[in-house]
Amino acid sequence: MGCSHNCDSCSSNCGGEKSLKVAANPAASVKKVIGVVSGKGGVGKSLLTSMMAVGMTRKGYSCGVLDADITGPSIPKTFGVHGQLEGCEKGILPARSEGGVQMISINLVLPHEDDPVIYRGPIIAETVKQFWSDVVWDDVDFLFVDMPPGTGDVPLTVFQSLPVDGIIVVTSPQDLVSMIVGKAVKMAKMMNIPVLGIVENYSYLACPDCGKHISVFGESHIDEVAAHYELPVLAKLPIDPKLAAAVDAGKIEDAKLPDELSGALKTVEGLL
Repeated sequence: MGCSHNCDSCSSNCGGEKSLKVAANPAASVKKVIGVVSGKGGVGKSLLTSMMAVGMTRKGYSCGVLDADITGPSIPKTFGVHGQLEGCEKGILPARSEGGVQMISINLVLPHEDDPVIYRGPIIAETVKQFWSDVVWDDVDFLFVDMPPGTGDVPLTVFQSLPVDGIIVVTSPQDLVSMIVGKAVKMAKMMNIPVLGIVENYSYLACPDCGKHISVFGESHIDEVAAHYELPVLAKLPIDPKLAAAVDAGKIEDAKLPDELSGALKTVEGLL
């Protein structure tokens, strides 16, 4: 018989590369999966993930967030979602924010959301897989995956196991920006994952009196770095104390999103 190219159902040992993709829950429906990544922590991946979900929801799309930052989850608090998840015969039901954003996070599984998650790498990786395979995502147009920093177990698991349609690389305006972006971009290319572009967070602070842009973390180098990797700059996002207060209060869906986010939203929208 000829090769069907389906290694999962084949008993022959022909040396073909077996897919590591994990099947989604049969009752789930997700059209596009977008990863939000960075080569280091503290650059605002969770904030950008939340804003992207809110922004696309305001455009009329159904959105979800898979919080893959297992040991440092923050998505539920950002949306003001608390309590434990429920299930049905089909699988785990995602939590929903007041605005309708579906989400899964380890904080929604723990008895108390401030309990520490003391898992070794393999357990963390399996948990992320279950967030994809066991959750009944309900007709989601865009599922944003909030990654932990770096290029370790979880990013590798997500890239290998989930059908990622593209990633957004998040960085900040500091001298080490080139290294940060380079690590994330090179990993994505090694895994054949499309890079949609770069978002620079904490790009500036607008003076509340005169409106002048203050470069709190130094002058931006993102344009040069993006040109080096032949990637577009999707947004240069400001430091916004009002947005930070909304996140702390669990009211991200009530906040005014920065106008600069429009480029990133348009790029993601173009995937459909």
